[in-house]
Amino acid sequence: MWDLFKAELLRFRGWAIGIAGLHLLVLGFLTRVVDLGQQPWLVHLAFGIAYGAVGGLLGLYQMGVYRRPSTWLNLLHRPLAPARTAAALLAAGAVLLAFTAALPVLVVAGWQAGMTARVVDARHLLLALAGLQIAGCGYLAGAYAMLANRRHAAAGLVFLAWLPAMNAIGLAALALQFLALLWLLALVMQAFQPDLGAPPRRWGAVLLTALPLQMGVYLVLLLLWFGVEMLWIMQGSHPNNRAVPAPGGHNELERMDDRARLLAGLAASASPDAQRLREQVALSEPMGIAQQLRLLPHTGELTNVKPMAFDDTQRRVRWTFSHDSMRLQGLSLVDGRAAGTLGVGAANAAFPVPVLPIGRQPFLAQGDELLAGGNMLYQYDSLAGRVMPRLQLPVGESLLGVSMVGAHLGALSDKAAYIIDGRLLRDPGQGLLQPRQRVPLPGPGRFGDLSDLTLIELVDGDLFSFSFTRFAHDPRGVPPYQVLLRTDDAGQVQEVARRAVGFDYPALFRYRAWWSAPVMSVALDRARALLAPPDPLRATHPAPVPGDIKLLAAAMSLLAALAAAWRVRQLPLRWPARAAWVAACALVGWPALVSLWLLVPPEEGVDAAPEATPRPAPPRALVA
Repeated sequence: MWDLFKAELLRFRGWAIGIAGLHLLVLGFLTRVVDLGQQPWLVHLAFGIAYGAVGGLLGLYQMGVYRRPSTWLNLLHRPLAPARTAAALLAAGAVLLAFTAALPVLVVAGWQAGMTARVVDARHLLLALAGLQIAGCGYLAGAYAMLANRRHAAAGLVFLAWLPAMNAIGLAALALQFLALLWLLALVMQAFQPDLGAPPRRWGAVLLTALPLQMGVYLVLLLLWFGVEMLWIMQGSHPNNRAVPAPGGHNELERMDDRARLLAGLAASASPDAQRLREQVALSEPMGIAQQLRLLPHTGELTNVKPMAFDDTQRRVRWTFSHDSMRLQGLSLVDGRAAGTLGVGAANAAFPVPVLPIGRQPFLAQGDELLAGGNMLYQYDSLAGRVMPRLQLPVGESLLGVSMVGAHLGALSDKAAYIIDGRLLRDPGQGLLQPRQRVPLPGPGRFGDLSDLTLIELVDGDLFSFSFTRFAHDPRGVPPYQVLLRTDDAGQVQEVARRAVGFDYPALFRYRAWWSAPVMSVALDRARALLAPPDPLRATHPAPVPGDIKLLAAAMSLLAALAAAWRVRQLPLRWPARAAWVAACALVGWPALVSLWLLVPPEEGVDAAPEATPRPAPPRALVA
């Protein structure tokens, strides 16, 4: 086993040294151009795809060479059990990937931590482990694709699609990567057998293969639905293709300009002030409140929602948030040396949650910056060299952005919109600002359903329009509607109008991912949200599934069960296995039926246990 392990390392040593050197050169070049520790998620995704591709190519080539019949026969006819042979090959692959994927990351991170004043946190070092696990998943998926039966060899690719789609962060994301790695390792070990391509026979191996295979079939089904929508668009009758959208539908509302959207909402108003409000809308300039944070930062996350640094052009200092110290670390833009640490207030206290710069506003002095974190808005005062809290929202809310609304400051959270008196903005010494108005999001929709917020200033208050149409095209969102709220100078909020907005897509199309396979649809959503923290920005209020869609889903499951009952009669399965497959197809639907067809070819049977070969009776003694 040790000799085989060393032989594999020597076999790929040239490629490993070359790829590791190239990786180190790329990282070294990029770290001279940008701060790699502050790059957003898309940059990390690109690196993850590269690591997965390198691992996949190694697995395909390594096992592809050994899969040749004569080579495979020679490999397994060693004085080693097949499991130990597989362990030697896979361990060599793991060492090669650690050398090519993880080691260069650690070298560059160590150089940046020791030779520069840039921020290097513990989470940055964990990126090496994340890269190694992603490369390992690609390696095992490629090895399984070579060793397994061609009918289901692509089942391992499901885990590669799951890795970038998961919402887990930090250590939870590493744990899920490790779970995918273990699952793929189990698949490779059960495929590493003398009879290559033989289907799994015991129920543990069947479940291990069938579950990702069924999810893969479901993902292919979703791609087919995407192709159908593309054909619909090419045909020209897709709702998004119409030059004039259907009246009263959500596409019409989304295409309107801000003034027309306000007038459309007032057209459904029964308020006695509706006519006066329409006149003010015609004369006023509609505005909105900017949302600078599309995702919320979390302590210890491996990637960045956005770069966590900003430049003080007056002091020539770049301030970067550190997850380890929970403070801002300074870097001189003149000589690259450390320029101190900033916390909250004069005590330099640690921030309770990570903070992100959200841009400059007209009321800020040169070099000042606004920072958002949790329910707090902070102002960096360049002249005083301090960070002071300026706005505190109620506990449980998350500040998402601020922008000027006329002469005042508008703030947006996941639960409400705020208006702050603009006369108090210029002096950081004013301390915490008190909002003049708080306008809660009108239910039942939640922030994830909100597609537009428009407002105008009235003579005695403001008029807000909330449109909840973001997910009107699929089951995730609330049924589309629009609400207009009016506020007065006393801070009172009054609902002026509420109207239901029509669907532009038929229910059959909106629920296509659900009625095709309800269990797989729920499983996909649960898999993406596994170990993920609650995200108020994705929170929605979905409507109940219509009754006719439930009947269609039940009919599809019944058809799949009937087809499975016919199929298993042609297979050499015992009745418990047949009943289990029929039940699985009735529960899961067509993905389970396709997995039955792929896993159990007619000439092979899958049973709960291999049939015991009867022992021949001993020959009778000869009697003279």
